[in-house]
Amino acid sequence: MRYNKFVRDKISEVIRKRRAVPVVHIADDNEYWQKLKEKLQEEVDEFLGEANKEELADILEVIYAICDFKNFKREKLELFRKKKLKERGGFKKRIILDEVK
Repeated sequence: MRYNKFVRDKISEVIRKRRAVPVVHIADDNEYWQKLKEKLQEEVDEFLGEANKEELADILEVIYAICDFKNFKREKLELFRKKKLKERGGFKKRIILDEVK
């Protein structure tokens, strides 16, 4: 069966333990960036379908991989998040903007 699917690092080992043979290749930078974006969308879609902690953790794992690839420090990302939280707030109050007059 053909997949062309971006998978986690240990999936080949899992497949071998099932006595199957994985055929893989290592993505170059362009393919990797494209697959990261596709994987982020895939994981978000899965979370929207079944909103649970496991799916949310998958999204976070992809975000961490994007940070590593783009050389974004996770700590710096958290600082940006906190800055926006301080300046614009979060989403806890459930505010819906209906219009601006």
